Amino acid sequence: MKKRALLTAVLLIGTLIPAFAAGVELQIRFYNKKVYYAGSEPVYVQVTLNNNSPELYRFRMAEDHVFTLDFDVRSLKNRPVEAAPVLLWRRGSGSTVFFREITVEPGESFSFVEDLRDYARLDEPGNYVVQARLYPEMLKNVMAGEGAALVSPRLNLSIRQPLYTSEDGLPQALDVETNAVLVRERLPPDEVVSFMLTARQKSQWEKFFLYIDLEQMLRRDGARERRWRAESEQGRRRMLEQLRADMQSAVIDGDIQAIPLRFEIERTTYSAGEGTVVVLERFKQGDYIEKKRYTYHLRKYDEIWTVVDYVVVNLGTE
Repeated sequence: MKKRALLTAVLLIGTLIPAFAAGVELQIRFYNKKVYYAGSEPVYVQVTLNNNSPELYRFRMAEDHVFTLDFDVRSLKNRPVEAAPVLLWRRGSGSTVFFREITVEPGESFSFVEDLRDYARLDEPGNYVVQARLYPEMLKNVMAGEGAALVSPRLNLSIRQPLYTSEDGLPQALDVETNAVLVRERLPPDEVVSFMLTARQKSQWEKFFLYIDLEQMLRRDGARERRWRAESEQGRRRMLEQLRADMQSAVIDGDIQAIPLRFEIERTTYSAGEGTVVVLERFKQGDYIEKKRYTYHLRKYDEIWTVVDYVVVNLGTE
């Protein structure tokens, strides 16, 4: 997938860009295959503009995407879902809207990922139909009666009622393959790490996070540790939710959730309450294989081993 972007920010002025071009399509899909629950857990949607025309296609992408993109979310009874409070605040702030001009060449695509909860209030379990609208001339101009939108096909979304709550206060996940509740088992440290890495190879996020202590991972960072101490219980829960979302979208901690091509457990040591697992991992990087040695630190709580920290050493390529 290729894209070309003119990155200079300019004010929302100037000649409007044609909204439609034959062969230009808007598509949406879920960024991750998973089970979604009522609450504040992100629902990531990948938005893709495909240029199947013989001409260059240009459109304006606002720095704050809510001025270029919108989602129409409805129940199966065709009742629109209430807009998310954050969406109303961002669009109603009255600040200057900056944008960049995106150029998509013939046969190429431009993609980005959005959290649907930034657009729609998905607090209730149920089944919904989602449709994206991209405004090449910016939403502000369309609201003024100028231009139109590119509209995607519909996407079905199921939001479930959380049945269980884990130790960190987050909804207990379900196994996407079996629909069974994922429960931590009394595995030794090496099997815990192997379970986590195998889940990452298969992009099974619920299983990947099952044996990771998100609170301890969050408190590895000094700034976040200080904020954690100052937060209320609800604020701490939001921090854990945000950490999981950031890790899942590779915003932070890019090492631990990188997908290993293969891995080999070299050494495991543990006492009654703490353990260390050393793993040699290989990653596909273009035409070569990159090697890294991970040292995972685990702690034992109520007979369950969880990953609380890790260290990475780069070993070069092969």
